[in-house]
Amino acid sequence: CSCTDVHQLDRAEVLEFFLLLRGPAYWHILQVDNKNSTISKMSFRSIEQLLRRNSKIKISQSIIANGIHDPKEEQSVQALRESLLASNQLPEKFDDHHVLLRFLRMRGFNIIKAKEMFLNMLKWREDCAVDTIAKDFKFEEFDALKRCYPHGFHGVDRFGRPLYIERIGSVDLSKLMQVTSIDRYIKYHISEQEKTLSLRYPACSLAAKKHISSTTAILDVKGLGMNNFSKAAREMFIEIQKIDSNYYPETLHQLYIINAGSGFRALWRVLKAFMEARTLKKIQVLGTNYLSTVLEAVEPSNLPEFLGGTCSCSATGGCLLQDKGPWTDAGIIRASKVRLLIR
Repeated sequence: CSCTDVHQLDRAEVLEFFLLLRGPAYWHILQVDNKNSTISKMSFRSIEQLLRRNSKIKISQSIIANGIHDPKEEQSVQALRESLLASNQLPEKFDDHHVLLRFLRMRGFNIIKAKEMFLNMLKWREDCAVDTIAKDFKFEEFDALKRCYPHGFHGVDRFGRPLYIERIGSVDLSKLMQVTSIDRYIKYHISEQEKTLSLRYPACSLAAKKHISSTTAILDVKGLGMNNFSKAAREMFIEIQKIDSNYYPETLHQLYIINAGSGFRALWRVLKAFMEARTLKKIQVLGTNYLSTVLEAVEPSNLPEFLGGTCSCSATGGCLLQDKGPWTDAGIIRASKVRLLIR
């Protein structure tokens, strides 16, 4: 976004975009009459300083009054934050209420365990150069991968969360291992997780006008069982599960495993041994009569026809090829660029 683009925006519009992206803690400011307030006349630097100062408040009374945050959760988040700051182990990038809350929830609000998990995440990011992967990793085999492994984001659920769909029962595993390696696929997975945190969740939050920080997922396992789930596939599953649970906790809202036959259910008994109990509670294993359950969470227009919905995406080559969602909307992309400039 060039400087000319920014100057063409109304200052109140820029502020509204920024406040929406910052999350519920700042939405009460949007209720101010911009024409009669001093906020609309403030410089970008003044706005940034105001928001940074407000973000350090221990407990925001307006948030609690509106019922957005639970006071006990606020206290736990603050306790974890103060502990990390005291040991100089809280990078500004992760100094965020919702980020710290995810680690607390995953560890049952045990401050010591949540801090340990958080620090393990920081070490993993450094050891694996995650920031470099997010910025520079090029997955040239993307198109080839999609042809043998149908998966992708496709719209949002009824709450506004990103909807992720994977047809793992249709995976050609031998071809998958020919077009990429386990190491490169894991890097691709990490880059997608980083994109979800930095782009998809903020865009969905802006579109829904509420904080979005988790994903609804559908896993179609038709035809999948013990016999066709190879050693390489098991190794990949275990590594990805480890990464998601340990370093991206609480980003799964709900997982619907559909078309689960007897072969998959036998496999599932093995796989779930590698998963956190809290994660397992978010998973529903369904047979072929899954549609009514899934439609409680997803509008038919956001569900592909091959799963019983009404979307075909024929103009773009198929529902799992275009990364459809608020994060591809031109207006929201524009708002995201404004957000980066204000930072």
